[in-house]
Amino acid sequence: MTAKLSGLLLIGISLAASPAARPAAAAAGGSPALVATYSGIISPVTAEFLGDAVRKANRENFAALIIQLDTPGGLDTSMRVIVKDILNSETPVIVYVSPSGARAASAGVFITMAAQVAAMAPGTNIGAAHPVMLGGGPPSFPGKKEEKAAQQPIEEKAVNDAAAYLRSIARRRNRNEQWAEKAVTESISIPVEEAVDKNIVDFKAENMDDLIGRLNAPPWELRIENSRLVYMEMNERQKLLATISDPNIALLLMSLGAAGLFIELYNPGLILPGIAGGISLILALYSFQTLSANYAGILLILLGFLLFFSEIFVPSFGLLTAGGVISNLLGVLMLFNKQPSSGISISWSVVAGNLAGMVALTSTVAFFAYRALRKKPATGLQAMIGAEGTAQTPLKPAGAVLIGGELWNALSLEGEIPQGAAVEVAEIKDLVLKVRRKS
Repeated sequence: MTAKLSGLLLIGISLAASPAARPAAAAAGGSPALVATYSGIISPVTAEFLGDAVRKANRENFAALIIQLDTPGGLDTSMRVIVKDILNSETPVIVYVSPSGARAASAGVFITMAAQVAAMAPGTNIGAAHPVMLGGGPPSFPGKKEEKAAQQPIEEKAVNDAAAYLRSIARRRNRNEQWAEKAVTESISIPVEEAVDKNIVDFKAENMDDLIGRLNAPPWELRIENSRLVYMEMNERQKLLATISDPNIALLLMSLGAAGLFIELYNPGLILPGIAGGISLILALYSFQTLSANYAGILLILLGFLLFFSEIFVPSFGLLTAGGVISNLLGVLMLFNKQPSSGISISWSVVAGNLAGMVALTSTVAFFAYRALRKKPATGLQAMIGAEGTAQTPLKPAGAVLIGGELWNALSLEGEIPQGAAVEVAEIKDLVLKVRRKS
């Protein structure tokens, strides 16, 4: 009996010391991990969001950053920003292609292979990293060898550059360099099982619990506590910019911008089409990545101030002021991140106060300008209208009147007016006052 108990005790000790038991022990006293989920096209907003996540993980000493990724690809420039952030992160970055049915295509291949640990959920795939030129370039047809030959040097340069970049990432992370090059040059794509076999990713994880368990086991032993995962989402500003960056929204904004400006130029003074067209056009240029967020933000703020200034001279019943407020708000949203890693931010109460002050100032100046335009002239011939005097001679109907100590030729508008009668100036024409008898 004692021998059996000793045997069971030895088995229990050996199990506790085995690798399978280590994740549970590690998780018991583990550290929190940051989880950033992204699904969509890789754009400047994506680079900002994932860059914020990397900096937050480093700044707050998380055990790891887990990026749940599902993307068809996106912009090369944004992808490279994300890859640089991941490669230079002091905190381990794990890219988890999930949920089932997700993919890491095109730019997503670079991001996934750049991670310290790459994992994929069942039913996912990775690959097809061949670069595609925006707009696709001019169409080519069978037999048009000259056109294809003209396109080849530019395409080859982009392909070679992308292939070399992905090979260097694979070498840095000890992954399959040959497959990395083929993913770019031949656009091959493979499922998760083949990706694990070919050393493209490290392992397949059924779900988040399985992922954490494997990360806590050798060779990584990150000691992540599953119950202390901190989920990070895009802020409202980033969600808005991500929506604007959608290609369908970009096309709609460009159409609205062109239509609004055309209508305003064709019918000057409508104001609203011009305001909507100007704002939409700047947003469309940002959506197509012709303008960066910084340049688009500055242009929107300048447009807002221009609209405020125009309100003083153009009676728009508040449309120009409202357009200025909207344009300034959009500009501030693009320029200033609500959750910057540097800790430097702009207070929205300051923004609201600034805009309220601008509206109040513009409204006040516009009111006094409008009142000045409506005010009766105090000098010159126009100031004579409504002036009172006396008839120096009978007006039959022509004669002379005395007004303000000056003698004027006058013409009666109401028949004969006797000498000495009180008169009032109604009109002035060719230095002749047209008067009527004052009742």
